[in-house]
Amino acid sequence: MNASMLSYILFSCLLLSVQAEYCPVREIIRYTERLLDDSSVSCPCRQTAVNSCSCLPIPERGHELACFVNGTKLLENNNSSNPVITRLYWTFQALLDRNICKRLAHGDQCQYETKGNVTEFLKTILTTFQEINK
Repeated sequence: MNASMLSYILFSCLLLSVQAEYCPVREIIRYTERLLDDSSVSCPCRQTAVNSCSCLPIPERGHELACFVNGTKLLENNNSSNPVITRLYWTFQALLDRNICKRLAHGDQCQYETKGNVTEFLKTILTTFQEINK
């Protein structure tokens, strides 16, 4: 093996390790803050409402990503024209699928004891990623 091949392999390993640790915390915080400022995505959490945004899962520790995927998918279904919700959903889905964000536990199932409205759900996302950002 020559020196150029060895340096290529080392560089590739370095890129993979950096990519494996990539957790777009600031991006998620920015998107979430934008959604919290957007009054058009807010709706009340009513268990009996059929056409509301419905109640969104407030995750238990260790199940954040799975619940964020589920919740943003519900939001996307009710706000299909909002590109920020779509981007947030696909970001969470990629993080969960690829096990990229090592700072979050990766439970594949969304487990929660409570549900909340859109604002409560988004604030949960925000505080979770603000804690990671510290």
